[in-house]
Amino acid sequence: MPTPSIPIPHRHGTLDTPLSRAVFTSADKVAVVDGTHRFTYRQMADRVAGLRGGLLGLGLASGDRVAGLALNSFRHLEAWFAIPTANLIFNDLNFRLAPAELEFIVNDSGARILLADATHWPVALDLLDRCPALERLVWLDDGSAPDGALGWDALAAAAPLTADPPDLDADSVAGITYTGGTTGRPKGVMQTHGNLIANTKQLLWANPLFAHDRFLHLTPMFHSAGVANIYGLTLVGGTHIICPGFEPELVGRLIEEQSISVCVLVPTMVNMFLHHPGTAQRDLSSWRLCIYAASPMPVPLLRRAMDQLPCEWNQAYGMTEMCPHVSQLTPDDHRLGLSGDPVFEARLASAGQPCIGVDVRIERADGTIADLGEVGEIVVRGPNMMPGYWNRPEETARAFTDDGWYRTGDLASVDEAGYLFIVDRAKDMIVSGGENVYTTEVETAIMSHPAVLEVAVFGIPDERWVEAVHAEIALKAGHEATADDIIAHCRMLIGGYKVPRSVTLRSEPLPKSGAGKILKKDLRSPYWTDRDSSLT
Repeated sequence: MPTPSIPIPHRHGTLDTPLSRAVFTSADKVAVVDGTHRFTYRQMADRVAGLRGGLLGLGLASGDRVAGLALNSFRHLEAWFAIPTANLIFNDLNFRLAPAELEFIVNDSGARILLADATHWPVALDLLDRCPALERLVWLDDGSAPDGALGWDALAAAAPLTADPPDLDADSVAGITYTGGTTGRPKGVMQTHGNLIANTKQLLWANPLFAHDRFLHLTPMFHSAGVANIYGLTLVGGTHIICPGFEPELVGRLIEEQSISVCVLVPTMVNMFLHHPGTAQRDLSSWRLCIYAASPMPVPLLRRAMDQLPCEWNQAYGMTEMCPHVSQLTPDDHRLGLSGDPVFEARLASAGQPCIGVDVRIERADGTIADLGEVGEIVVRGPNMMPGYWNRPEETARAFTDDGWYRTGDLASVDEAGYLFIVDRAKDMIVSGGENVYTTEVETAIMSHPAVLEVAVFGIPDERWVEAVHAEIALKAGHEATADDIIAHCRMLIGGYKVPRSVTLRSEPLPKSGAGKILKKDLRSPYWTDRDSSLT
């Protein structure tokens, strides 16, 4: 029997596995399409080997952090292979954050290198000045690198120190993804090689991907959901089609021209795509599966999408701490939801059943297990569960139960078949346009305005964003401010998607409970009386 020219992958718990397997099974197949850029899996693997060697040649040691600030691109995709398999840690940044927030994260992670594209280069230069541990920038875009910067393509062309990755450990941290902090500062979720590989397998169980699939990357690659699909599709040898960001006309054109078969959308994207006038004229017949995630899909919107678009539907529920999958509402569940059976129809409003390998239980406040149909906190465990928060031992300890389950903070009930019905979000979190917004972060920014006495921030229904950030504010006696003043003040302090879209100013104090807590429920309730009416 002849010896294969490509080594058979032999490690299955670390992140060198997906690409090495793809090279073994699909070396000469097109791996990635990004505008005019096209690479086979063999070419992609050669570039990743060069990048791995080039990064290590910069003097980085195992466990050092490399940050990224970029739109989706083939280079961004390569970073998710090259950095972890060099035994480095990728701190992929949410480019929607304000510069002050990015500065905090880069300093907290201690990143030594920052990758940035042309869109975010001015911010990267500012971070280089403000972050003491940051040593140099790498140009993650077409054309020559600016003066003083390294070029990503030049690193990719460098002779690799070794064609094979260094020794990797499934328990080693591969990435740090920061989430909005309920205490006002972001927390870095550590994600190990083993976590991400386990989640990749769970993804492929819940949403089977195939070698013939052409996957459109729409969700930002800094999102955990985007990362899961990068590895899953590579593992089966499918083709990555890169889209720098969501725009309905562009998405429709790419689905038609590139014969897209799978993509991930958040509900606001689905809503915008359905309402775009060009969608009805597009040939979408290649589209077989849409995975929706990041926030619940209102059932009226889901029904309309299932009626008007040709694909099957799968809902993913999870969180960054689970890398991210917890449960899935499968295509079968969606089909049965239209069968007329009231039990199956009701499950269209659920988050589905736990993924294989993930254990879920519903706990009362005292830690006992809730009865079927009783609301309690979702606690979870599985091989995809984070080991903890970067540099946050106390917050890590609070996040887990005494027997090692992760406390999600989400409130839900479960039916007799294990379907999760989420009734409230973690710690007053708002999900607007697929982005998590923690109300305490917004309230902290508003409270720094000199005219503000009290503030309560919560989500209200919005046709485009599903939820919009709203602030109810009591002003100090003798002070004046307008809604525009408050919004402009916030824009200087927090990311644009967190800034309130509407503000109500009051001269009287906000309503409070007997214990002195602001009654957000009472303030929120009038906006949600007919919560589905705007989506029918």
